[in-house]
Parts: sequence; structure tokens; C-alpha cells
Amino acid sequence: MGTIDFILLAVVGLVAWCVASEGAWGAALTCLCVLFSGLLATNFFEPLANLLETTFASVSPWRERWDIIALVGLFALLVLLLRMACDYLVPALLPVRPLVHEAVRWAASGLTGYVTMAFLLAALHTAPLPREFLGFRSERSNLLGITAPDRQWLGFAQYVSEGPFVRQGQGRIFDGPRFTAGDVSGVWPSFPIRYASRRSQAASGVDRPVGGELKRVKRKPQRRDSKGGDDDDEPNLKF
Repeated sequence: MGTIDFILLAVVGLVAWCVASEGAWGAALTCLCVLFSGLLATNFFEPLANLLETTFASVSPWRERWDIIALVGLFALLVLLLRMACDYLVPALLPVRPLVHEAVRWAASGLTGYVTMAFLLAALHTAPLPREFLGFRSERSNLLGITAPDRQWLGFAQYVSEGPFVRQGQGRIFDGPRFTAGDVSGVWPSFPIRYASRRSQAASGVDRPVGGELKRVKRKPQRRDSKGGDDDDEPNLKF
């Protein structure tokens, strides 16, 4: 185990404790706000980071910082706005039986803590830090060596963008470059590998030019054929 394991446990405990103090309704609403904010931030941070890079600064080292600034900043802003909207739309809450109240508030607060921790751990992949730090490795199960919340979150974000939230007739899959090898065609996620490669290059002093090496994925809407697949099999990696 590394330092990162204890930090993740502390994040889960702190967030769960704070959210549980809001009661059953408050914890449930906060849980939904965090979940949807994480999905929206994960889906839109790359276009926002590209915009910030071209608008404000595209020189190193700022070029490597915009991703985590956009991802975490967008997440925090969306959580704040959605929670304020909930308080405005639902100013009064219905009473709940004591037993149900305790069960709901601790279950919702625990889930909120875990989702927040998983999102922040996934965001660490985009940070301008060494490839490995504080026991964090892209290939490792970073929570006590048992599970990988970051990959769970990235897989969940990809699943909802590929299935439940896909627009009719088009598919915009988060981290979803498609590859074809013989008769096999499918989505091969590259998020952890792509950002690990970038952190490794930055740590070795390699200055990545704009548009060179592995840049952010610029997703294009993909048309779905009659078999449910995409007719654009080119990977979404920009070299």
C-alpha cells in the first residue's frame, strides 16, 4: 500500500461524514448531484481544456495543467449549481421515519464519498505529476490493492455515453476509439495509458508540441449502422 490508499480512504470518510449531516433527503440529493456532475464534467472537460489552452496559454507547462483544471473545476461548479437548484426547487423536505432516515442518509453519504473519491482518482491521471507518485500507478488497483475506483469511474462514464445517454442515430462515446483487428471490432479505451504516457514524457523533460504526440481525444459523433456498431472505425487518438 502507498500513501494514496490512505488519502483515498480519508476522502471517502470525510465526504461521507459531511454529507450525512444533511439528513436523508439532503444526502440523497447531494449523491445525485455529485453523480451527474461527475458524468458531465468527465464528458465535457476535454473540449473545455482545448478552449482554455487556445484562449489563454498554450505553452508548457500550462498546456499540461488545463486538463485537471477543467475537469475538477467543472465538477465543483456543477455540484454547486445543482445543489443550489435542489435547495431552490425543494425548500421543504418531507419527514422520514427514524430508521429509514438513518439507513438512507448513511447509504447515500457513503455512495457520495465513494463516487467523489473515484472521480478525483480518475482526475489524478490528468495531473501534471510524475507517472508514479505516492504509490499511485495507472496499472495498479489504487485502493488497498483490491479495487481500482478510477477505472470503475472511467468504465461507468464510457458505459452511459455508449448506452443510456446516447443520442438517437449517433454515438458519442467517452474515451471510445474504435479499432478493428480482423473480424473483431470494438472500443478500446485509452484514457489511463494516454495520460500515463504524457506524465512520463513530462517527467523526462520532453516538451510535447501542440498537435504532437498523444493529444486529448477529440471525439466526433459516430453514426451507428444497422448492426449497432459505428461505421467510423478510425481511432480517436490525435497524433
